[in-house]
Amino acid sequence: MVLTSCAVAVTVGALVHRATEQRQLSEGRSSALYELETVIEEYRRGEDVFRPDRGVLAGEEIPPELLSRVERARGASATWYDTERRHGPWMWAGQSVGGQVLAVEIELSADQRNLAALDRTIIKVSAATLGVITPLSLVLTELLSRRLRRVARTARRIADGELDARTGSGGRKGDEVTEIAGAVDSMAQSLQQRLIDEQRFTADVAHELRTPLMGLVTSTELLAEGPATELVRDRVRVLRGLVEDLLEISRLDAGAEAADERIVPVGNVVEESVTRTGLPTRTVIVHDQRVPTDPRRLDRIITNLVLNAHRHGREPVEVRVDGTSVTVRDHGPGFPESLLANGPQRFRTGVAERGHGHGLGLTIALGQARVIGATLHFSNAEDGGAIAALRLPDQAPPAH
Repeated sequence: MVLTSCAVAVTVGALVHRATEQRQLSEGRSSALYELETVIEEYRRGEDVFRPDRGVLAGEEIPPELLSRVERARGASATWYDTERRHGPWMWAGQSVGGQVLAVEIELSADQRNLAALDRTIIKVSAATLGVITPLSLVLTELLSRRLRRVARTARRIADGELDARTGSGGRKGDEVTEIAGAVDSMAQSLQQRLIDEQRFTADVAHELRTPLMGLVTSTELLAEGPATELVRDRVRVLRGLVEDLLEISRLDAGAEAADERIVPVGNVVEESVTRTGLPTRTVIVHDQRVPTDPRRLDRIITNLVLNAHRHGREPVEVRVDGTSVTVRDHGPGFPESLLANGPQRFRTGVAERGHGHGLGLTIALGQARVIGATLHFSNAEDGGAIAALRLPDQAPPAH
């Protein structure tokens, strides 16, 4: 806006200067021609027009440029605007009369001074106007930018999963920024409601399945021993684990989980968790450190990461403990790009190369990490394999 105002001021000033200059030249030319006509009439009547007070020139006194123009005019009058021969501008007019060239000159210094005064006035008025417009434009621009930045911050918070974030537009109407803010708030509200509906549906399904599932577990214990019975029991165990995972996810989504912190050695907890999986996993403890955390939730995170590494990756699988950092790595095809970009998502494993599954293990691990105030980062090794890096806080996380 400031640049536009400056451009407008310069353009208007130049136009006014040009128009005024052209008007002054036109008036000076008309005055010179009128004076020339008067001199010619007096000359034809035989009057002395070359007296000193008359200001009429002839012969060598006439500038060559005017003589040249008079010759080209062939009996008509000609004019010439002179800014070089004397101090200040002069308007000349000349005509050939009976073989004699008569010329008159009109001084335009006063007009030039008026034009210079007009230029100074334009500059002062433009400067004063810009002095008002510039601060006002900066204030208005900052107010607009501040509102846009608030909308952008809210959009980023929503993208990070904070669906209850709102722009706080206050319902004002009348400009585009308010419409954008309202659209962002409407989008966030719609996404939040859909997520709530999804979480409620997941929790309801898991609770509804739990009762018949317990009856199914009890019934399998009454079956006669045999290969078919063992197959049924195995499938029931898988189904039971899926239902328990769904219930755990619903509790994490609802924010109903709270950490029960105790000061524990990270290395010992990790070793015990890896041992309980019963899977061939190498554990390396570089530095063991005691930190305040929830050992049950830490065990759940490590167990899920190790099971995921064996199920979707390839051996060898290694768990490395270095202070508050725990890294689980396999040597399989690595995490898919969608997981690295958007994080783990339930019921999605990414690519066929990483095997089949429900995609709940990493989702639960990430949710439990948030409960204990830890960070869980997923990446791929340069030489192949998936890496899940857990970083525990040095102090207990704040209460939810």
